Amino acid sequence: MKRQVAISDLRIGMYVAELDRPWLETPFLFQGFEVRSNEDLDTLKRYCQYVYVLDQDSLGRPSGRGAENPRPAGSRTADDRDAPVATEADLLRLTNHPSARAIYPDRTTVEEEITRVTDTVRTANTYCQQMFEDARLGRALDIPQAKQVVGEMADSVLRNPDALTCFTLLKKKDAYTAEHSLRVAVLALIFGRHLGFERDMLYVLGLGALLHDVGKALVPLDILNKPKALDAKEIEIMKNHVSWGLELLDGISGIPPSALEVVRCHHERYDGHGYAGKLSGATIGTFGMIGAIVDTYDALTSDRVYRAGLSPHTALKRMYEQRATAFHSQLAEQFIQCLGIYPVGSIVQLNTREVGVVAGLNRERRLKPYLVLARRADNTPYPAMPAANLSTRTTREGRPCEIERVLEPADCGINPAYFLPVPALSVG
Repeated sequence: MKRQVAISDLRIGMYVAELDRPWLETPFLFQGFEVRSNEDLDTLKRYCQYVYVLDQDSLGRPSGRGAENPRPAGSRTADDRDAPVATEADLLRLTNHPSARAIYPDRTTVEEEITRVTDTVRTANTYCQQMFEDARLGRALDIPQAKQVVGEMADSVLRNPDALTCFTLLKKKDAYTAEHSLRVAVLALIFGRHLGFERDMLYVLGLGALLHDVGKALVPLDILNKPKALDAKEIEIMKNHVSWGLELLDGISGIPPSALEVVRCHHERYDGHGYAGKLSGATIGTFGMIGAIVDTYDALTSDRVYRAGLSPHTALKRMYEQRATAFHSQLAEQFIQCLGIYPVGSIVQLNTREVGVVAGLNRERRLKPYLVLARRADNTPYPAMPAANLSTRTTREGRPCEIERVLEPADCGINPAYFLPVPALSVG
């Protein structure tokens, strides 16, 4: 339950759920956060007269002024923050955190939104293919077309983000560079929605994400399409795609500076060990940090000719292990909250021994996503691919149906895209 608290009564450890003014009028990254320092208190005092906090009981921990080190579920001590390995408990804690709630309500079903946005995705897919060809051949980039498709995708994400998430599972190894740009744009839009960005901010973020890898058009094809891992010399050449992309976009009117920040900073790392500018901390910029997170996630979950992609669940665990080093810690945690512990496309085994693919998130009950069942308990395929709502589904014994474990696509031989209601995309 939320209660109003005067700013003078606010204390470290309280969870601020709402301000007395719009979030975008303040410097805070997230719509909902734990007060962790005197600096947080001082900043809130500069901007607010009162705030709304979540009561201790709402956070699932003891209440009372005598509680030692009060902090909401999901926050971490300094020792926790240095933990080298992410556990299931880590992800469960994050996705059950109060700030994992949806800021925007879904206005359409996944099925309705897929039908509505399919033509936009096809247009965007064709655009990305054409963008790289134009850049490679020295032709002018069609930025107005990029703005058009990003605007339409932003509108779709605001209605229901799971539809475009389904489309990100349609992947071809031989079209990685162009399709990666589209998927990163979609992921950036979904993440921005989760963070509460208004449409204008979403649009700028999505545009930068769509253009983030345009410099790869100038990378020699024998390096770009090499069927195995690059050697040290080739890696250095590949790194030039950041500066080459900025050169391609230099002088083109109508590209906001924040969009260019995504292009410039998507390979920077929070600890300064990225490239091309070796920036660190806040010098990277919020849009650059977001670009780094979504770019990394798509790279981890994509099949390449020299390795299989990770499951979404495993990729999130890998990224959680790099919080506060490669990525801004709070942004990395918010990204996990955004996608959920079982992101769309995850392959899961139930306590009934059935296997299914996550087709949609349950934003009220994160551990009970919507599935399409792929295999029966005896490991034979379901011919009709029935839908399953884990919030209501039970076992034969009448117990709640629950997810027991996540399966890797390469290990179980299941292509999650086959089980989702998305049409194939023609390549322009």
